[in-house]
Amino acid sequence: MAEAARSVIARVAAVMRAIGDHEPDGASTTGIARTAGLARPTVHRMVTALAAEGFVDRHESGRWALGPETFLLGSMAAERYDITSSAGDILRDLARTTGESAFLSARRGDETVCIASEEGSFPLRSHVLHIGLRMPLGVASAGLVILAHLPERERAEYLGRADLGGWGECHSPNNIAERVEQVLVQGYSVNPGLLVEGSWGLGAAVFDRRDAPAWALSLTGVAGRFDDARRPVLGEQLLRAAHVLTSRLR
Repeated sequence: MAEAARSVIARVAAVMRAIGDHEPDGASTTGIARTAGLARPTVHRMVTALAAEGFVDRHESGRWALGPETFLLGSMAAERYDITSSAGDILRDLARTTGESAFLSARRGDETVCIASEEGSFPLRSHVLHIGLRMPLGVASAGLVILAHLPERERAEYLGRADLGGWGECHSPNNIAERVEQVLVQGYSVNPGLLVEGSWGLGAAVFDRRDAPAWALSLTGVAGRFDDARRPVLGEQLLRAAHVLTSRLR
């Protein structure tokens, strides 16, 4: 019985996340099914039931979007989990002083989700990250720096179960483990265009009161802005900003 309940909850969560991934335009039933990895008839029954409870809405176009109950619950949870107000001036300062786009990501289980951003002044930008984007730990600079600062046993367990084959050979467990070692030496992570050619990123971990890496600050931009001479400078700026934000949260 417990296993069945977990299965139902996992499917509902997958459907809600799939809808959230398509905000604000909404998602079709077929699109939700594809993203969630579920059969279309199953998804149709689930979104219909969720709509009856107010957790999803249906646009006139027939596409599904998050509903008012989701907003109300999110507003109440924000008091515990939303750190964007504390990080706002830090993101703005990073974007202003570096000229690159600055982001704040939060750990959610085996993933990171981007929750805030600030555009830099440099006219050429990397468009890999955006608010709401979820990525596995170890992928992109935010997920890599969070993974690197987890306890060694937890990190090894994750790399043993994670299915990152779709992200290319550069994200094999062995390759990620090598990059983790680099993070532990220099303190910040580097993504040298592994997701999109020519788009680089740096990340620094932000810790909660239990000293766990719960968030990450990151900078992204075009490769020419992240050369050998500038990367350490940007890395130090990120580390200082992450230390300030960690201190505030404590």
